[in-house]
Amino acid sequence: MSDLRIEERSFQFSIMVIKLYKELLVQKEFILSKQLLRSGTSIGANMHEAQAAFSKKDFAYKVSIASKEARETQYWLRLIDEGSLVNIDVSHELDEIGHIVNILTAIVKTSQENLSRSSKK
Repeated sequence: MSDLRIEERSFQFSIMVIKLYKELLVQKEFILSKQLLRSGTSIGANMHEAQAAFSKKDFAYKVSIASKEARETQYWLRLIDEGSLVNIDVSHELDEIGHIVNILTAIVKTSQENLSRSSKK
């Protein structure tokens, strides 16, 4: 997935999360799975909204929300991985969310720098 734009990458990650959610339900994990589904699919939804931002500030805000949701998703995946509640390998999902967090962090940082520069003019 590394050559995809972040909008498509986050959408594909959402699909991955939905599939994982279904696996978690089969293993009767209902609490963390719901949290993961919510935060994991929210990343792509916020990136989709960011594409229709009405200003640079709005764009930066939407991407920062996506970044926070990505970090939350990373947390739930770590709990699933290390909590021994289910017998599912989430290493691929953890790897992918790590990449997404890095990309979104870079976008947020660049957006904030651009906003800062434009406000000084």
